[in-house]
Amino acid sequence: MKQFVVIGCGRFGSSVAKTLCKLGYDVLAIDKDPEQIQEIAEYVTHAVQADAIDENALRTIGIRNFDVAVVTIGSDIQASIMGTLLAKELGVKKVIAKAQNELHGKVLYKIGAHKVIFPERDMGIRVAHNLVSSNILDVIEFAPDYSIIEVVAQDDWTEKSLRELQLPNNYGVSVMAIKTGEDLNISPYAEDIIKKGDTLIVIGDNASLKKLEQD
Repeated sequence: MKQFVVIGCGRFGSSVAKTLCKLGYDVLAIDKDPEQIQEIAEYVTHAVQADAIDENALRTIGIRNFDVAVVTIGSDIQASIMGTLLAKELGVKKVIAKAQNELHGKVLYKIGAHKVIFPERDMGIRVAHNLVSSNILDVIEFAPDYSIIEVVAQDDWTEKSLRELQLPNNYGVSVMAIKTGEDLNISPYAEDIIKKGDTLIVIGDNASLKKLEQD
């Protein structure tokens, strides 16, 4: 089972740490603020007060034994960069770091982060999509020009099969899954029928998805 170390226990870091622990993983939470450590301690496997830029402290804690380090330091960019660099140099197999902006993200990638996340930007994208289209429930950007969206089936799709709808031809998108209530149909067949209220998980380039949102 993977072991995670979360460095930085603000709102985002705490949420990540608590969720990983609820999912059954061992989680070590690190923050230099004793109050943050006190608050998170009961929700994670271990919680330690330490400075992310203190190499000796991180070495003593033994973060090299963890499979994944998630560096979620937000306000202090220098600490974010140093924490990411030290986690990498001390031997953590995979390092994921939170960035405030694109420039910060570029630096994190340059020093060895395997993945950089932009929580504020990504949430902004999702909110914007929801504002302009009432049938779009969620959006995930996984490449500069491609996204996955969760879209409520349009009324004129009801009781039609995927073959009849011809979404790849009409919109240039592909249906990855169909949600009917609590049931999830992964990799649906062309003959599967869309029911009223169904939610479709759709993948495509952003220009094609925009056409789908505006229809």
